[in-house]
Amino acid sequence: MLRVGVMELPVLPLTSHPARTSTSAGALALLVALAAGPAYAGTRATPQVFQDRLTPTSALPDSPVTAQLTVRSSSCFTVKTLGVGVRDAKDNNLDFPGSLSNTQICPSGLTLTTGARSFPAGTYRIFGFYQDQAGTWRNLPEQTLTVSTPTPVVTRDKLTPTTATADTPVTGQLTVHSNVCFTAKAVGIGVRNEAGDNLDFPGGLGSTQICPSGLTLTTGARSFPAGTYRIFGFYQDQAGTWRNLPEQTLVVSGTAPVITSPIPGASLIWSDEFNAPLSPAKWNKVNSSAYRFGNHNPDDDKLDRIDPNGVKVANGVATLTAKPSGFSLPGSGRKAWDTGLITTENTAENFKVKTGDYAETRVRLPKDLGAWPALWTWRNGGNEIDSFEYHPDNPNLLELTNHVKPAQKYWNNKDAVQPGQWVTIGTHYGADSVGWYVNGVDVFEDHKGVGANWTAYLILNLSICSGSFHPGPVGTAPISFDSDYVRVFR
Repeated sequence: MLRVGVMELPVLPLTSHPARTSTSAGALALLVALAAGPAYAGTRATPQVFQDRLTPTSALPDSPVTAQLTVRSSSCFTVKTLGVGVRDAKDNNLDFPGSLSNTQICPSGLTLTTGARSFPAGTYRIFGFYQDQAGTWRNLPEQTLTVSTPTPVVTRDKLTPTTATADTPVTGQLTVHSNVCFTAKAVGIGVRNEAGDNLDFPGGLGSTQICPSGLTLTTGARSFPAGTYRIFGFYQDQAGTWRNLPEQTLVVSGTAPVITSPIPGASLIWSDEFNAPLSPAKWNKVNSSAYRFGNHNPDDDKLDRIDPNGVKVANGVATLTAKPSGFSLPGSGRKAWDTGLITTENTAENFKVKTGDYAETRVRLPKDLGAWPALWTWRNGGNEIDSFEYHPDNPNLLELTNHVKPAQKYWNNKDAVQPGQWVTIGTHYGADSVGWYVNGVDVFEDHKGVGANWTAYLILNLSICSGSFHPGPVGTAPISFDSDYVRVFR
C-alpha cells in the first residue's frame, strides 16, 4: 500500500482497465478535496453587520422620543429581530418598542424607526441589536444617551417703543424665543431712568411658557416725562432668578399736547394713538359680529373678507389696506377683497362706548373708487351709529347716520372733506340727540339720540363696494385708508 497523508490507496498495475484508471483518478480527486479543507463542503462566510447611524444621543426627561437605527451587512441575510436596546446605570432593560421581525439586511442598508418612549433624567447605554437565524442575539456598538434638561437660553427678537411723547400713554411690546420650551415665572418690560428708578411697564405675564416658536408680550400703557431711559425685557426663571435681556434706549421728547374734546366736562378715558403695535387686548382684527359670516360679508353692497394682515401700524398711523382675494363670497359668487378691520369686540378689554360718550378719530380719506371707510358701532345685531361713511365718488361728502333711532345727514363741505386729506370726525352719543363734529365743529344734531342705556363696540374699517350703489374698484391695485388715532371721552 502507498500512504499519502492519512489516506491509503492501492497501487494500481500498469495494465489496469481504463475504467479502474478512472476510478483511481476519482479517488485521487477525493484526496485532494479532503486535503483542501472545509471549502469542499460549500460552507459560506457569516455575514457581518455594520451600524452606520444610531439616534438619539440626547433627550429631555420624561418626554417621548423615538430611536432610529441604520445598518448594512456584507451580504443579504434575514434576521429574526432587529431593534434598539437601552440600559440604565443598573443595567435595567429599557429597550425602545417597535422592533422589526424577520427582516432582511443587505449591503444597501436598512433603517429602523422605533416607537416612542421616555426616560428619567440620567445617562444610558444605547445600541442596536439583532437575532440571527440560529437564534443568537448580537449587539452592535454602544453609544451614550444623555437625558437632561438643557439650560434655557432666551433671545430677545424685538422690543418697542424706542421713542415716545412726554406724558402720553404708550404700551411696550416684547418678542422673545428660547432654545427649549420652559415656563418662566414672570415676563415683563423694564424701564429705568437716569437715576436708576424703576418705571416698568404694567401688565407683564406670569407663569408663561417660552418656546423656540416665540412669545410676544404687549403690556399695559404708561407715560413718561421727557428724558432718556433704558428699556429691556426681563424674565424670572423657575429657580426664581431674575434675568434681564439686552437693553436699548427709549427717548421721550417734547411736551404732550393737551387732548380735549368739544364736549364740556368730558375727559379722555380710552384711546389708541397708534404709536405702538396694535394691542390684541384693545383691538380684534379677526372678526366682527356685524359681519354675517364673522370674517366676511356679502351683504350691504360689500366685498369684504377681514384680513388680519390688512392692518399695519407705523409712524403713529394705523393703515387699513384692501386687496383682491381669490375667495368667492357665498350667495353672490363675487370675488372678495381681503381688507382691514379693527373692533373692540371680543377683546380682553371688551371696551364699549355708552350713552353720553364722545368718540373721535382723525383720518386721511382714500382716493380710490370702491373704498368705503367708516367709524361705527355695533352690538347685539344693531346699536349702530355711523360716525362717518365716505365714498370717493362723492369726494366732499360724509354720511352721518343714526340707525338706533333713524336719522341721517349727507354733510357736504369741499373745504373739510377731500380725497387724500386729513379730517377729524367725532360723535357725541347723546341720550336725546346724537351730535356729529367735523374738525371740532358741531355740524349735525339729530334730536333722536340713542336712549339712556345704549352701549356698543367701536369698529374702524375699510369696506370695498361691489358696485351696486357706489362704483367698485377700478383695477386690482391695493386700496388704503389711514387713521391717526381713536379716542373716547366720558
